[in-house]
Amino acid sequence: MLSKMSMAIFMIICLIGTIVEGSEIKEEAEATLKKAANYFYGTVATNGGYLWKYSKDLKKREGEGKATNTQIWVQPPGTPAVGFAYLKAYEATGDNFYLEAATSAADALIWGQLESGGWDYKIDFDPDESKKWYYRHDKGKVDPKNRRNYSVFDDNNTQSALRFLMAVHKITGDEKYWSAIEYGLSLMQKSQFDNGAWPQVYPLPPKGYSGFYTFNDGVINDCVAVMLDAYHLYNDERYLNSAKLAGDFIIASQLPEPQAGWAQQYSYDMKPAPARWFEPASVCSSVTSRNIKTLVELYLETGYEKYLKPIPSAIKWLKNSMLKDGNWARFYEIGTNKPIYVNMNREIVYEFINIRPGYSWVGEYGVEKNIELYEKVIKFGREKYLSEINMTPKVESSHKKLKDLESKVIDIINSIDDQGRWIDNGYILCSTFIKNVQLLSDYISLANKE
Repeated sequence: MLSKMSMAIFMIICLIGTIVEGSEIKEEAEATLKKAANYFYGTVATNGGYLWKYSKDLKKREGEGKATNTQIWVQPPGTPAVGFAYLKAYEATGDNFYLEAATSAADALIWGQLESGGWDYKIDFDPDESKKWYYRHDKGKVDPKNRRNYSVFDDNNTQSALRFLMAVHKITGDEKYWSAIEYGLSLMQKSQFDNGAWPQVYPLPPKGYSGFYTFNDGVINDCVAVMLDAYHLYNDERYLNSAKLAGDFIIASQLPEPQAGWAQQYSYDMKPAPARWFEPASVCSSVTSRNIKTLVELYLETGYEKYLKPIPSAIKWLKNSMLKDGNWARFYEIGTNKPIYVNMNREIVYEFINIRPGYSWVGEYGVEKNIELYEKVIKFGREKYLSEINMTPKVESSHKKLKDLESKVIDIINSIDDQGRWIDNGYILCSTFIKNVQLLSDYISLANKE
């Protein structure tokens, strides 16, 4: 039987062993992070920017479609998303290398900012190909006729670029970023309809659904996030008022019970509208889920109870519309509330047979998480909820998070190759790079607090 002294010595040895082990993992995490970023920034980047997917030899390149070696992508997980990962690494380590990589991505976005104020899905640095766009840096130098100048709000495109530039400017204070931000925020205000909605693209096209009031792919929700970020950073009431006006549109566009959700887009007479051939006018579960989250965020920002009022009936509709497997159809028929899909014959059908591939027809869509957010805010109340989320985590809580991340971090360390790449089925994916950099950075940040 161990004496008390022996037991104490044994416990100290175990503690020292744990500290050494944790320290070694942190060092390996830092080395892996640097190795991956070195490869991505030094070898993968094009003028500081990124696509989505690369073959191991970097000859095959893709964004949402095939791309060339002079192109970068804006839509996540493209350039802004990779840039945010670098910023997270910089915040975790204090290493200026990561800030340099982030500012290089920001510079690429500035170069590709359109004269209209936002961004297209991609940027092309080829001297001839770039003439297809009317960039801000072309203003007053070239004839804009026949050049593309539509700022895209679809798929968090312009919004992610602006939010990333704002984050870079916050750290660097560099005037060139503020110039691009101010120009972009002017677009955000100019393109917002009087009722608070945003279109999919701006300037408004002469016809078609792209100019409609658009929730699809998070258009309005991501625009609200930009304006709230801008208000927090620059304390300009215009940006808060813009976000509040968008909240008013969300309230006004809610469909009546018993289908008290939202459509993907609305025509100018406020009727649910179709878009692409496989996107019928319908009640949309994914849009409804996102709108619940945005309404809660607007309530937390303003304290206005009106933003909470639409939520209970929306939750009721979502709960009544859940599929047997616990997921939701994306679309529900107006009137019958039957799940609807579109087949390859371009027919609306009620069964998931011969359905158009490459589209999210069924999913969880963050429904449970966003309902939980609403219920938690209601339970705690606004002030208590805000104080809880702003509270510095306790040491025990941080230590537990650190231990919980350990196995994932070890897997990331062990899966990187000699060149600094994580390979998924023969490809280098920006989404994997972002996820792994964020996890490594989280671990390093927590380890630094130990």
